[in-house]
Amino acid sequence: MHEGVTAMPESEATAAVAEILASYPPRREHLIPVLQEIQERQGYLSQEGVRALAVASGISENEIYGVATFYAQFRFQPPAEHTIHVCEGTACHVRGGPQLMHDFEERLNIKAGEMTPDHEFGLARVACVGCCALAPVVLVDGKVRAGMKPKQVRGLLVQLGHQGNGKAA
Repeated sequence: MHEGVTAMPESEATAAVAEILASYPPRREHLIPVLQEIQERQGYLSQEGVRALAVASGISENEIYGVATFYAQFRFQPPAEHTIHVCEGTACHVRGGPQLMHDFEERLNIKAGEMTPDHEFGLARVACVGCCALAPVVLVDGKVRAGMKPKQVRGLLVQLGHQGNGKAA
């Protein structure tokens, strides 16, 4: 795991879940907001967090995973240090989005939906960012990079600490 994100020890997960559950009435319809809050604190839904939630709420781990896996918003692995989303909406597509994705994949040596082995970089496709006039658009750690050109990919990655071999500086 990358620096700053480690698996939460079970006792810490239990305490965090108990603290979160204290602010919600004990009803099943609060499962999604509770999962959202756990993920907000941990950066993802850990096995420890899900286990602690199951014990504290009386909802089975299977049911919790069933709900969490239904929604794309929930992650089960720690997030990358830097997340790059390449827009593939129509405007971005016709202005070079696919080439940008290809260049990021080549330079990071990963495919869309993957993370570098050191957890420094994650790469994802997004259907549309909603900045069509600025196409092609890339989101880097949630910040819009408008008018991205393939020749800018290397420089952007270097700014973020990439050394060109799949490792951060």
